[in-house]
Amino acid sequence: MVTPILPLQMQGALVRKRGKLLLGPVDLEISATGLTVVMGPNGAGKTTLLRALHGLERLSGGRVTAPIPFADTWALQAFVFQTPIMMRRSVRDNLAYPLLLHGKGKAEAYKAAADWAERVGLTHVFDLPAPQLSGGEKQKLALARALIRSPEIVFLDEPCANLDGRATREIETILQEVQAAGTRIVMSTHDIGQARRLASEIVFLMHGQVIETGDATGFFAAPRTPQAAALLKGDIVE
Repeated sequence: MVTPILPLQMQGALVRKRGKLLLGPVDLEISATGLTVVMGPNGAGKTTLLRALHGLERLSGGRVTAPIPFADTWALQAFVFQTPIMMRRSVRDNLAYPLLLHGKGKAEAYKAAADWAERVGLTHVFDLPAPQLSGGEKQKLALARALIRSPEIVFLDEPCANLDGRATREIETILQEVQAAGTRIVMSTHDIGQARRLASEIVFLMHGQVIETGDATGFFAAPRTPQAAALLKGDIVE
């Protein structure tokens, strides 16, 4: 049996670059279930927080811990960037690559690629070069490529920021399906409507610090901080 990597615990985490404090100190726990949405104004530190939780960002202080050594958690995590990075290969090869990289046989990897292409609605472009896809198709490919190895937790940085309504709805449906199947999701978004639709938990950031966190229903019904209340009213928060 594989030891789970959740909960993740962030303790006194700090990120500094060129003498500027970008994040922290942050104490935060990502529990084993749910869908966490990270919110806050531009420059609040949302991307830095996700990258630090995932291990992409070197901490200047504090730590992130898991039930197993954090260095061993990589195989059970995935990260989807706001602007997807596409290999100059077909959709088929992009999807199969993570499995091939981790030792799966070609037959198994390409079968899984075909299954995921169907699941996210990319069968019609399966043999096209990935860089030729539309923005929504690229984001669905990036999401499927992250999920194909069945990670325990997936981090997503503004996954629908540049998508139209239809593509956003399709991405949200995929996220709801995989979360219901047991994948832990932590994502950032500026879209309050999207946060209302998807989140079970909200983490609200300002100036690199978590100033409010809790159950999504309670957050939207009665935010505890004036900054969160202002954001939900559509006011400028800075």
